[in-house]
Amino acid sequence: MNPVKEQAGPLLYRIPEAAAALAMSRTVVYELIQRGELQVVHIGASARVPAASLRAFVEQRAAAEPTTK
Repeated sequence: MNPVKEQAGPLLYRIPEAAAALAMSRTVVYELIQRGELQVVHIGASARVPAASLRAFVEQRAAAEPTTK
């Protein structure tokens, strides 16, 4: 199976797109990148956030949330 073909949406997001996808500000996304919580791919002078990194970030945060019942 080719994971690229199975992917819905872009493989890489610009910083404002990543911020919108996470419902955060661009500043917070840059802070997450600085702290190593989000990966970034540099293409020339452009920075892109891999879709897999966005998903992993959300999954890690969701797993860390205490469940309340």
